[in-house]
Amino acid sequence: MSNPHPTESPPCPPATHLLVVDDDAEVGSLLQRYFTGQGFRVSAVGDGRTMRACLAQESVQLVLLDLGLPGEDGFELTRELHEHWRGPVIIVTGRGESVDRVVGLELGADDYVTKPFDLRELLARVRSVLRRASEAGRGNANGPAPTCYGFAGYRLDPQARRLTNPQGVSVPLTHGEFELLSLFVEHPQQVLSRDDLMTRIHGRDAGPYDRAIDVQIGRLRRKIEPDPARPTLIKAIRGSGYLFAEAVQRE
Repeated sequence: MSNPHPTESPPCPPATHLLVVDDDAEVGSLLQRYFTGQGFRVSAVGDGRTMRACLAQESVQLVLLDLGLPGEDGFELTRELHEHWRGPVIIVTGRGESVDRVVGLELGADDYVTKPFDLRELLARVRSVLRRASEAGRGNANGPAPTCYGFAGYRLDPQARRLTNPQGVSVPLTHGEFELLSLFVEHPQQVLSRDDLMTRIHGRDAGPYDRAIDVQIGRLRRKIEPDPARPTLIKAIRGSGYLFAEAVQRE
């Protein structure tokens, strides 16, 4: 006999929505099938115009962006997403030159994957980037408010994910830059190795020619150092890593 007063099941949480931007229909279809099978919701578009339309109409948590799109420069789209959209971006492209990787990361991409790629590795990178973005913005409703940090006239608010300069003006940071600065202010005057920084920020070890952390530190220096060519806040320690040299006050 059926229960006359059935217990309602809790609603299922909405699936994380990925947007694949690639003019190769086979790649788009492959990623759509694979990530849908992993529990994601996936949309696939072939150019920048339809990408913008999707982002305007849909709630998207992460963009997988190819650089070789028709009619538009993929690097310019990366810059546009960084400046006008707050979610993370992973570049997925056939351009494997180190200079392209460096430029993509400098323009605000959170990770860079070259084709041909291993689907399981791409899945791991997607989950890692989403986890960092989620943890950075979640906060703890049942615990004390996250500590704010002050240094050299700057104020870093982890809950609002906001950095303000000594004049009180907000300084825009990518997800990776915010995570990197957060690590430094949490460990002032401590040497952090490149491997440690890479593991914490990108969820993987640094290869011998991997400049992702160096690129992000270069971008961060340009945003917070009085003279980026002669850094006084984030110092390179030869053969060891990087040191945040400024005193940090916890609020």
